[in-house]
Amino acid sequence: MSSYVLSVEAELDLEEIWDYIALDSFDAADRWIEELFDALERLARTPRIGHKREDLTNLPVLFWPVDAYLIIYRITTRQIEIVAITQGSRDVPGFLNRRIG
Repeated sequence: MSSYVLSVEAELDLEEIWDYIALDSFDAADRWIEELFDALERLARTPRIGHKREDLTNLPVLFWPVDAYLIIYRITTRQIEIVAITQGSRDVPGFLNRRIG
């Protein structure tokens, strides 16, 4: 497996993250988004490095932390689907219920 696909919502998550960081620095926002894309590439190469968080959800998703953020994804037969990218300090169970119920 060597590819990933971003859900529409995950694309919006990345835009919101960039916008928020860019309020302070465009360069920092660009660097942070690049770091997240590096993490997505790593997940695509080795998708099972993520872990379940049954304390947060029973949904069939895996989590991979990148600094203060969580990449939430699921493995399909051909690729991984990035469901969300969000701050780990967020109410993740509530967020996931609203996002993918």
